[in-house]
Amino acid sequence: MKDKEDIFTHELEVFRTEIESAIRCFYTHVTMNAVLAEDKHKLEIVNRTPLFWITTSDALHASLFITLGRIFDQDSNHNVDKILRIAQTQTVIFAKEGFKKRLRASSANADEWIDEYMKHVYIPTAIDFRRLRKYVGKYRKIYEKAYRDIRRKIIAHKELSNPDDIHALYAKTNIPEMQKLLIFLNQLYQALWHLYYNGYKPVLRRMKYSVKRMRRAEIPQWESRHVQEHVVDETVKFFQLLASVPKKQVS
Repeated sequence: MKDKEDIFTHELEVFRTEIESAIRCFYTHVTMNAVLAEDKHKLEIVNRTPLFWITTSDALHASLFITLGRIFDQDSNHNVDKILRIAQTQTVIFAKEGFKKRLRASSANADEWIDEYMKHVYIPTAIDFRRLRKYVGKYRKIYEKAYRDIRRKIIAHKELSNPDDIHALYAKTNIPEMQKLLIFLNQLYQALWHLYYNGYKPVLRRMKYSVKRMRRAEIPQWESRHVQEHVVDETVKFFQLLASVPKKQVS
């Protein structure tokens, strides 16, 4: 039993790091471009070191597509299918007995509340996992239609070098679609995490995905935020700090 739990929690943590890496790369890149597009002063500062920023932009772009490939490609050792397959075939790890043991191990005063909490613990069914797989199938089709060939033919291997061919591939992509794809992956991770650690039904809970809206939002410090919100906020703050440095110190 413990081995099965260890395997699941390991794969779940790998899944988290892959998703967060892709989200950090994408949202940093998009936020950076949005800030520079509307602020000439910040753009002038960036243009003083163009090679650095081109390199940063290229690295973020390449890392995003490489990571997406690891998440979606069927021949990847740690893809989205693997974590779902483990969860669905090893449902014993979600049994109430094991869940109760985990709760006791994580809380010194578990006896005071555990019995009431256990009344609401959700045990997943095959229907739950079929529903999640249906979502994965939907977003894999999006990845395969518009993004896989960019990774394979441009980023990972230089199969294409003709500018028109490259442009034709990128013409299939769009920012809102990529935002929704990445946030879906984070929603899926959160659903599996809460199922295992909190006993919640595995549903896709709402998350912010629009860079434009996140930049405008006033979020209280006490409110828990997801990685995309943190990286948008920190990218904006970085450029604010950069622009606040006196000209003589950055010239």
